[in-house]
Amino acid sequence: MIRRNPNGDIPVVHETAFVDPTAILCGKVIVEENVFIGPYAVIRADELNEDGGMEPIIIGAGSNIQDGVVIHCKAGGGVVIGKTSSIAHRSIVHGPCRVGDNVFIGFNSVLYNCSVGDGSVVRHNAVVEGCTVPAGFYIPSTTNIHSDAELATIQPVTLDQTGFSESVAQANHELVKGYKRIRNEF
Repeated sequence: MIRRNPNGDIPVVHETAFVDPTAILCGKVIVEENVFIGPYAVIRADELNEDGGMEPIIIGAGSNIQDGVVIHCKAGGGVVIGKTSSIAHRSIVHGPCRVGDNVFIGFNSVLYNCSVGDGSVVRHNAVVEGCTVPAGFYIPSTTNIHSDAELATIQPVTLDQTGFSESVAQANHELVKGYKRIRNEF
């Protein structure tokens, strides 16, 4: 469902993107080309800052927002999801937040008020809050990171782990094409 926010902003979805009919996109949301947005995802840009403005939520080209993901912004802050990134099932990305290109965010993970650098992997059930994750970092499952100082204990991403992220992005790119092909059959 595509709908306006109370400020009158309406999502802009590139014609090559696929948004599942059960997903909700509300407000100042920009979905770039070849994006997959799965069932029951909620992407909502509707809170204003104290000056009455808001930054958009941007989903970069070739990225996938999987089933049950929630993306929202606090007090007009923005969220940017880079190109060919994967936000896995039931994750929460709460702005202000920036996720770089070729990033994998695992199942049930939470990102808040943070930045995740290009090529990083945040595995399942992790929490990343109030810090800047440099490019190429691997955050293990169930890890909680709440400051830049805690990042010193995190190991860099290995080639095997980035390969997993790339395979997820490619699989979801194929889903965009497949679902767009059959969308009128429902």
